[in-house]
Amino acid sequence: MNKTSLIDAFNIERKTTKIEAVTDYEIFSDKKLLDELRTQIIENIIDKEIPEDKILNEFINDEIDATIEGYDLTNLERSHLFNLIDNEINGYGPITELLKDKNITEIMVNSPNEIYIEIDGQLIKDESISFINEEHIVRTIQRLIEPLGRTIDAANPMVDSRLQDGSRINAVIPPLSTRGPIITIRKFKETMKNIEDLIRIGSLTPYMARFLDASVRGKLNIIVCGGTGSGKTSLLNVLSGFISSQERIITIEDAAELHLHQEHVISLETRVTNYDSTGEVTIRDLVKNSLRMRPDRIIVGEVRGKEAFDMLQAMNTGHDGSLTTLHANGPLDALNRLETMVLMSGLDIPIKAIREYIINAIDLIVNIERMSDGKRKITSISEIEGFQEDRIKLREIFKFTPKGLTDNGEVDGEFMLYKTTPRVYKKIVARGINDLEDMFGKTNKN
Repeated sequence: MNKTSLIDAFNIERKTTKIEAVTDYEIFSDKKLLDELRTQIIENIIDKEIPEDKILNEFINDEIDATIEGYDLTNLERSHLFNLIDNEINGYGPITELLKDKNITEIMVNSPNEIYIEIDGQLIKDESISFINEEHIVRTIQRLIEPLGRTIDAANPMVDSRLQDGSRINAVIPPLSTRGPIITIRKFKETMKNIEDLIRIGSLTPYMARFLDASVRGKLNIIVCGGTGSGKTSLLNVLSGFISSQERIITIEDAAELHLHQEHVISLETRVTNYDSTGEVTIRDLVKNSLRMRPDRIIVGEVRGKEAFDMLQAMNTGHDGSLTTLHANGPLDALNRLETMVLMSGLDIPIKAIREYIINAIDLIVNIERMSDGKRKITSISEIEGFQEDRIKLREIFKFTPKGLTDNGEVDGEFMLYKTTPRVYKKIVARGINDLEDMFGKTNKN
């Protein structure tokens, strides 16, 4: 007998042609039987050794034939079983087809029989797929993270990383999770590549797009804020596309999700601790190091801790045009969180001094929200105006005001451009960018 088990043979390339996966599970008359057969086949082969005289696909076909013998299955049902087992061997188990579906933006596995997906901002429970048990979920997690050099077990019960296709995976198993292993995978639509895509889906107006384009080219320091799943990273990726290809760009992220198309891009990624609790490299470490790398632009995927002070310091010391995201429920909340993060750095700085630092560093705050219909909209573009009674004062340049729902359940509202010429307009013009005159008129470059 060959000592290579089926698990060891996971990466053996199949030479047979895979039959197109069945996506309409409702066509089967006895779904329960197919699930039982799937479970039986997997349990029969998962720890078996492959005979020396058989290659992997022959072994799998024999096991399927032996299991379904005596059952009156159609060719379509047999093909479906074949694909399920093929996904176990060469894919990622029950969620293989979900990962391939470009319309799905999020996959959430809460239990063996509770899988949710997000399509067009709507959360849907997928009744067509299931795992055999909790061990099956853990095996799938390990299969997903193995190429990343990561592991998950009782000693390391949580993993947060990116898959090879750029999707972000978060997995938690007991004892941290009290209801069993949990998987959350956030995918990114390939179609959301540029500002035209955002205009097309109604996330902003052409005027807003032109203003953001000019603001990035004019090297304003910009914070993109919003809640979980609001599209902050996608928007940051789009804004980064406005940066000149002549500039040296350094991106800093926990999991590399930004996909910049400029030639001179340096991507830095944090590192978690090793098995001996050493070797950790944080966002703050990378921000500090990036200042020694002669950056024209620094882009931080998300600021959420002590690195906030270092980011502000970079913005205040000649690194104009820096971009970052921040988790917040609005522009004012973003500023409050930024203050708190600076205080976390351990420096004994008065609140007023911190606020002055923020005023001098940040030019624009762009707030993006996920609306009740699942669509994302930029609801506010604000500039920092100065102090008002020792508090930072914001002034909105653009605003989206919801007015209700249409008959189709979509959010109805209005984008508005305030008539007051923003203070940052002078900075934009000073950089030689004069294509916003129809919005704000001419201004003195001096």
